[in-house]
Amino acid sequence: MHFEALVEVRLRPGIADPQGQTIERALPALGFEGIAAVRTGKAIRLSVEAADEAAARRRVEDLCQRFLTNPVIEDAVISLEPLSPLERQ
Repeated sequence: MHFEALVEVRLRPGIADPQGQTIERALPALGFEGIAAVRTGKAIRLSVEAADEAAARRRVEDLCQRFLTNPVIEDAVISLEPLSPLERQ
């Protein structure tokens, strides 16, 4: 089976986010009031082939631990969706 994985990499709570702070400070000057607690991250989409969803999740979790995140300061949230044969193209 093929799955589309979305990995959202986020800084762990308590880790400083200077990029998020810069964005938050700029928002009022752009006319966006009342927005707070801005945090940045990254999103990674990929296709993974595995026997089932549990196996696909394990592969993506391993990829996150070994390559996509810095596990000391970042967490990853993984979403998986099965792909139909037409969607794999």
